[in-house]
Amino acid sequence: MSDAAEAPGMAGDEALKAALAAAASEVDEALDALLPAEEGDERSLFAAMRYACMGGGKKMRAFLVLESARQFGVAPQSALRVAAAVEMLHAYSLVHDDLPAMDNDDLRRGKPTVHRAWDEATAILVGDALQTQAFVVLASPETHSDPAVRAELCLHLALAAGARGMVGGQMLDMMAEKATEPLDEAAVGRLQLLKTGRLIEFSAEAGAILGKAGTHQRQCLGAYGREVGAAFQIADDLLDLTATPEEAGKATGKDAGAGKATLLGLLGPERARAQAARLVDQAVTHLDNFDKRADLLRALASHVIRRKN
Repeated sequence: MSDAAEAPGMAGDEALKAALAAAASEVDEALDALLPAEEGDERSLFAAMRYACMGGGKKMRAFLVLESARQFGVAPQSALRVAAAVEMLHAYSLVHDDLPAMDNDDLRRGKPTVHRAWDEATAILVGDALQTQAFVVLASPETHSDPAVRAELCLHLALAAGARGMVGGQMLDMMAEKATEPLDEAAVGRLQLLKTGRLIEFSAEAGAILGKAGTHQRQCLGAYGREVGAAFQIADDLLDLTATPEEAGKATGKDAGAGKATLLGLLGPERARAQAARLVDQAVTHLDNFDKRADLLRALASHVIRRKN
């Protein structure tokens, strides 16, 4: 992993930007090595998988894996493999979310969505292949020498991504669009926790799993990830309201028209921003038992609500 986090004399924002950029580059290199080469009769599928994962996106979840692993001295190569696996699974979710049957989006990360660049059937297969490849990476001995650690990574990522996690949250999101009564704040919070928060929570905890950390440290990182995930989703909803498609790298202004259930819609912009700030403050308190090596995690919590894309 990059030494940007250790660079002396850098302001917090500058250090974070440098570390995020370095991590994104390193994770793209890992994805390049871990995703199948564009060869053989399946080359169109492989090309679309790489298109969905590489060369764009914030790689925030991957960054969380790398930084949480750094707290416990995890080997960089192990952390990078887990970070890449998380990015594969996240990319699969975006490819499927963009489909006409879901959010019907034409733009993602500033370029045509997979079903536009190829076709709908290929996009479905790309998502399927990226999801399974993520677990191939986690289950491989190269990720960690201890099979119990590999099994735990697979279990917790599956829980974060499945019917009681990301997929379940997407289902609740679609159901809310058709509901005759709007969801209340608690129901929207649960929807967003499942759809967005669980994967971010896993990303923050993954380094502790790799490092065989104690229960308390794992719980602290998981709680940090939950709060950051909730703040991130509010910020995302605000960007949908205020950012241009060029700034966001995707279509904006769609949530209200689609009847999306969001805290922004319930609270309004001012109260939603205040709620996001409270969540950031809570997230940082969960890092009180970590030393200065966690400063980038502290900075990231604030960054997620100040970002422009």
